[in-house]
Amino acid sequence: MTARPMTVLPRLAPQLATAAPLLSMRGVAKRYGDVAALKGVDVTVQPGEVLGIVGESGSGKSTLLRAMNLEEVPDAGRYTLDIPAYREKDLFALDRYQRRMLRVREIGIVYQNPHAGLRMRHSSSGNVAERLVVSGERRFGELRRRAKDALIASDFPIARMDRPPVELSGGMQQRVQLAKAIALEPTLLLLDEPTTGLDVSVQALVLDTLKRLQRERQITMVLVSHDLGVIRTMADRVMVMRHGAVVEEGLADQVFQDPQHPYTQQLVHAKL
Repeated sequence: MTARPMTVLPRLAPQLATAAPLLSMRGVAKRYGDVAALKGVDVTVQPGEVLGIVGESGSGKSTLLRAMNLEEVPDAGRYTLDIPAYREKDLFALDRYQRRMLRVREIGIVYQNPHAGLRMRHSSSGNVAERLVVSGERRFGELRRRAKDALIASDFPIARMDRPPVELSGGMQQRVQLAKAIALEPTLLLLDEPTTGLDVSVQALVLDTLKRLQRERQITMVLVSHDLGVIRTMADRVMVMRHGAVVEEGLADQVFQDPQHPYTQQLVHAKL
């Protein structure tokens, strides 16, 4: 596939001042033995916003994303989503089955390693349909149609929809993950280093697809990356993490143009 230049479009400003947060986390803490992975982290994400979380390896950003996906139940903290069936409920207090069904119906995720999100020897369309089956859909024709629609929306070449991910490139595998994540039109889309390991041209194409989906569907996204270029391309607002804590946050342009914390200054200057 030939790379096309990325079009930088003006961001649609989320309802930062007036809307209730879609996602709210308070005091999230997690330890692994003697290591404090998260130290009382607070997070809010507005409807339609893209929040970028950046930090070096070991900063806690991936642990925080797993907590957002309810894969990780922290030692302390509260987590709410402003959606009708769960409004005002602490999602960390749900039982395992309730957490799983909430993940299926309301939260999509794209992992850094496609092996974490896909059955690599099943067909690409079957991977997407699996999420629909878990949600309750059983009609083969409807599964096929909806899987195809999600793959098309993710810019996946539909002629390859019956090929397994193991036969596809890394960029195509990420598109299958993305199709699976958006198949049920989730309230929240989580992206864990989605472009790591991809060639620059393929990375640009994947980011183009994410930008288009966010623009067209106004999907609320949380994007974790160590790559400041990716964060700057995608995010409305940025959180900088170090050693399990948030050291700086603000609008993306402000953080990148005038970083306040010494660690953020180090990251930005290293990128420049």
